[in-house]
Amino acid sequence: MKISVLISRFQVSGVPLAQMRLARALARRGHMVELVVGYLESEWNLAALEGLEVRLLGKPKVRGMLLLLTRYLANEKPDVVFSAEDHLNTIILLAAILSGSKAKISGSSRVTPFDTYSNTWFSKRWILKQLSRAVMWRADALTCVSKDMVDQYREVFFSPPHVCVYNIVDDAPARMRMLEPTEHPWIVRKEGPLLIAAGTLAPWKGFADLIRAVGILTVRRPARLLILGGGPLREELQGLVYALGLSDRVELLGYVSNPLKFFSKAEVFVLSSLVEGLPNVLVEAMMCGCTPVSTNCPTGPREVLKDGEYGYLVPVGDPEAMAAAIEKALDSPIPRQLLDKAVAPFGEQRVIDRHFEVLGLCEELST
Repeated sequence: MKISVLISRFQVSGVPLAQMRLARALARRGHMVELVVGYLESEWNLAALEGLEVRLLGKPKVRGMLLLLTRYLANEKPDVVFSAEDHLNTIILLAAILSGSKAKISGSSRVTPFDTYSNTWFSKRWILKQLSRAVMWRADALTCVSKDMVDQYREVFFSPPHVCVYNIVDDAPARMRMLEPTEHPWIVRKEGPLLIAAGTLAPWKGFADLIRAVGILTVRRPARLLILGGGPLREELQGLVYALGLSDRVELLGYVSNPLKFFSKAEVFVLSSLVEGLPNVLVEAMMCGCTPVSTNCPTGPREVLKDGEYGYLVPVGDPEAMAAAIEKALDSPIPRQLLDKAVAPFGEQRVIDRHFEVLGLCEELST
């Protein structure tokens, strides 16, 4: 089949990386796959998209993609389109209506609809809600990356068609990246347990709570924390590290191209988020053998950790509880067989099979 996978803006973050994994998985199945990218961030280049057929639209705003996507559907005639994020999902559905495209379209939602839509008349989020409702009928599948998010959509829309389809996290390339060596001195010398965290250094990731939790923990026992990722709060978080006297215990490592090689060397992964869609990074860390400690934020962590069976859940914004949970995780790590069981629903074959199932294309799996 001829399949298009859409990304509104390419940057090294959750949604674009998940769409790239999807595109590559579909290509490995023998399909003709094109990655359609609205805009390429200036700090990245096409080397990051190596191995994929890529079409760049050069439009930094999703609404600017409408005419180009309408022409694209009319001229290229893909059989299936996979889109992600509600703004882009709405635009591709509108483009399909305008072009008369016969493509099957699957739109995936990645963040809570409470942050996407509004009931305040004539606000941007209210307009998006009305437009989304108007074109929803054209979708062959509307999916969410967690079951809890599906329930949220049922609160926002009357009887929506949304179902849960997870992202691909566990695939052969990821398994290979786990094995790469790293020369970080805290890993080479291994002086005590290593904690790891990763994500954009932004307010909703809750890294300040995590740093405070490590400050509490290290009074009782030695441990070190590496935080992977860059973002607008880097200076503020670095200042907190200095203020708490944790310079020899916490390091903000910045962006790393392969976080999995760090995950595979750590004992505990900590997710401190205030809100999530479904945190791929949590699943990645579990795949690498880390015992997970996570805030019980909406949505995703509770679902991934099966209410605490596969890891330790703590309240949002509670460094004391987080420190206690990290200590428990160090004393009682989750067995590898349970981590593997937790990660299994995010395997490449199961996720692709599920996508084809909800699109009514199960027969295509044998071709």
